[in-house]
Amino acid sequence: MDFWIIFSKLAILLFIAYTSVQTATGHQAWTVLALLIYVCINIAQHTFKNDNLRKCLQGLSIVLSLGSYLFVYPLFCLVLPLSLVELTASFSCKKVILLLISLLPIFYIQEMLRPIYGLTAIFCWMLFCIVSHSKEKWTKNEMQLDGMRRQLEQLTKRLNENTEFIRQSEYTFRLEERNRISQEIHDKIGHSMTGALIQMEAAKRLIDTDKNKAEELLQNAISISKDGIENIRLTLKNLKPPTEQIGVHRLKLLIDDFDAKNLFQTILIHEGNLDVITPIQWKIIHENVTEALTNAMKYSKATQVSVGIKVLNKIIRVEIKDNGIGSGQVTKGLGILGMEERTASVDGTIIIDSSNGFSVTVLLPLTI
Repeated sequence: MDFWIIFSKLAILLFIAYTSVQTATGHQAWTVLALLIYVCINIAQHTFKNDNLRKCLQGLSIVLSLGSYLFVYPLFCLVLPLSLVELTASFSCKKVILLLISLLPIFYIQEMLRPIYGLTAIFCWMLFCIVSHSKEKWTKNEMQLDGMRRQLEQLTKRLNENTEFIRQSEYTFRLEERNRISQEIHDKIGHSMTGALIQMEAAKRLIDTDKNKAEELLQNAISISKDGIENIRLTLKNLKPPTEQIGVHRLKLLIDDFDAKNLFQTILIHEGNLDVITPIQWKIIHENVTEALTNAMKYSKATQVSVGIKVLNKIIRVEIKDNGIGSGQVTKGLGILGMEERTASVDGTIIIDSSNGFSVTVLLPLTI
């Protein structure tokens, strides 16, 4: 704001200096002195930040303008409107009042200077209003940016805290899971193995003196060992998640990560019995979905991508479809060729459609 006001004052001062030289009034020395004093006052005015001091300098500038108009050079009245507007605006007056106050001296100056004074006053008032409005918007935007920066800092802090909390929670969960597994092995398997070992040690001692009793103890040890092995199998079976849960979970993590890093929405839908999908089929589905999502991000200009998995009677149908611009002719690059090769390795088929957006449909045969 200060830049435009200083620039306007400088333009008016240059006009006064030029006309003073052209008219050769004989007061050039006093005119130059008045101009220099005016410039010094205004530099000081825009240098100090204290409001009361600035008001005093603005008042002194007005007094200098009036004195120079009366005793040095009449055109000094042209610097009066902007000084009046500045001083009046510091008291938070309405814009209409600023205009009236800047035009008030027009009734007391020389008649021949009234038109140019009026134009200068209106121009200075308009410039001041435009600059003030721009400054208000700039200040408001700066405050909004500051608020957004503070919110971003808070969100970043919370995100870091949440990330640390998740990391600690995962670590604690792993420790608890290891402790649970250790305790379960100790309770269910350790006792069985210890019992079998005791039975075998007793059988070893009795094998020469009481063969029948030794055989009985060995049979008990065998039974205990079988129970222990069965407990191990059941424990591992309970610990290992089903294949379909691993596949869907990995796919959901992929889609959530992709959705968070890009501007469009990604949706996962699945129907049917996912238990029948084999691990190698899940691997192919995961890789093909990754490739299709990457292509959609690069070329589709879409706002939404849907991934649908449907298990039918004879086939597994996986469709990746976006609502983007599509393509008149499909050019098979390395990505699409790679999807076709992977799918063909398990006797599957890929169908590509670009008429309405872009879709890749993967058909995999059921192996049961």
